[in-house]
Amino acid sequence: MSTLPHGGAVELSIAPRAATDADDDGPEDVGGTGIGPTGRPRRHIPEPSLIEHHGPARVLAMCNQKGGVGKTTSTINLGAALTEFGRRVLLVDFDPQGALSVGLGIPAHQLERTIYNVLIERSVGIRDVVLRTCVENMDLLPSNIDLSAAEVQLVSEVGREHSLLRTIRPVLDEYDFILVDCQPSLGLLTVNALAAADGVLIPLECEFFSLRGVALLIDTIEKVRERLNPKLEITGILATMFDPRTLHSREVMARVVEAFSDIVFDTVINRTVRFPETTVAGEPITTWAPRSAGAKAYRQLAREVIAR
Repeated sequence: MSTLPHGGAVELSIAPRAATDADDDGPEDVGGTGIGPTGRPRRHIPEPSLIEHHGPARVLAMCNQKGGVGKTTSTINLGAALTEFGRRVLLVDFDPQGALSVGLGIPAHQLERTIYNVLIERSVGIRDVVLRTCVENMDLLPSNIDLSAAEVQLVSEVGREHSLLRTIRPVLDEYDFILVDCQPSLGLLTVNALAAADGVLIPLECEFFSLRGVALLIDTIEKVRERLNPKLEITGILATMFDPRTLHSREVMARVVEAFSDIVFDTVINRTVRFPETTVAGEPITTWAPRSAGAKAYRQLAREVIAR
């Protein structure tokens, strides 16, 4: 397994401020009544049990064809939060933009080997490419712009929809969770992620246009379940970029809960300046601002994901 040099973080001119005690936000119950931001009473989530050994991994595709809804942010921070509960996690950057890799401080454009090489070159195995991250027990299968060529090259391959599954199969027994950060489209790469996954986690921005696209995504999930992956299920819908101060956010939240009921997570990710700062810092919010509301939210999400 490769290990990124400690000094290999992305060089940026922005220097985010360190977290302070001011980030120790309180709970998000409405009026202390136990009602969460979804408008429902919070469900009891048991404390995650300790595990004696790792694997086999549960594969979750972080998927939404709309961009900018928090897929990459949620992949990084959910992965880091899962490690705090003793889980071993592999993050798969399956977007040619390489945002997941950059968000963990890895200069994706400088990498000689990425997930593209594992998909296309038979001589390259997944263990040759996986990198350790700054978070203990969280590894990364990186990506960069080279992956954009894979969609074209895989078209002529036999069983092209299962290319990602063949790629990750050798390490399934080494991890407890594999989180796949999908690109914002419903093309062949996303279909590969759905064909390899046990479940789909849908980050949904609390905004009208994001809500409109969910029906198309769920239709694609149904088709993949029927034709390629009968075990595929929707693990949950995660409301992101929620602003409780605006009527629009609250209305969208109410519509989502009305339409999707129990598959909507109780955890809601609020808008905060912390998330852009963590991208610059190249680390998850759970380590950058561990006492912040964002960090607490992703720990609660991790508990919900484990419980499901």
